[in-house]
Amino acid sequence: MSRILHIDASARREGSITREISAELVSVLAEQQDAEVVRRDLAVEFPGFVDGAWVAANFTAPDDRDAAARQRLGASDALVDELQAADVLVIGAPIYNFGIPAVLKAWIDQIARVHRTFHYTSEGPKGLLEGRKAYIVVASGGTGVGSEIDFASPYLRHVLGFIGIRDVEIVAAARGDVDGARARIADLTGADRVVA
Repeated sequence: MSRILHIDASARREGSITREISAELVSVLAEQQDAEVVRRDLAVEFPGFVDGAWVAANFTAPDDRDAAARQRLGASDALVDELQAADVLVIGAPIYNFGIPAVLKAWIDQIARVHRTFHYTSEGPKGLLEGRKAYIVVASGGTGVGSEIDFASPYLRHVLGFIGIRDVEIVAAARGDVDGARARIADLTGADRVVA
């Protein structure tokens, strides 16, 4: 059985286009793939910001970490384990002030871990999460998805590629285009139709 990791990042619990469309996409994918779905709502389960203690613990060799260092990295380790166990990643990412929500950036900082999701080689960094597929559902009221002022979509595509996830599809619902996003889902998945 495959596993889908569904990440929600919208601060809005009701009326969120990214929550609605990403849930519809996950529903289609789960049915097609007979997949288990793991959902992480970053607005409810805030992953925490990286701080000095986290950085010190992360750059201490695993065998040399004391109990405090292991505890400081505990949430990050759980998030990385969750991502490593996923075959498909679906991220609901509204555009806030031309970029991604702070909670989504905090999640990225927690999962972009040297020796866990990427490592350094003589040719530069190499992602360790190859072979996975990602879908990013992006919504914005005023920033055109893919426009020169959209810093969210290219950033997410880049950071996922950095950790090895290069097969990334963007589902745009700019300016509330829910029908267009549903048509894109149907096109990407071969679903006859996508409805709420």
